[in-house]
Amino acid sequence: MDTETIRKLIESGLPGAQAQVEGADGVHFEATVVAEAFRGKLPLARHRMVYATLGDLMGGAIHALALKTVTPDGK
Repeated sequence: MDTETIRKLIESGLPGAQAQVEGADGVHFEATVVAEAFRGKLPLARHRMVYATLGDLMGGAIHALALKTVTPDGK
């Protein structure tokens, strides 16, 4: 798995989102996701939205994903 594939999956699954993904070892990743869709949602709900874009890759090809999820205004 690579960071560009994860970024594309997140951005296509959350229209309007912008994702920055890092991870040098190919199984542990960190992502910052900015999306208007996160507005009014608690962190757990935001993380579930991101995980849904990755489907079965979570726990498989993606062993771990640390997330920072914010709205465009940084909240």
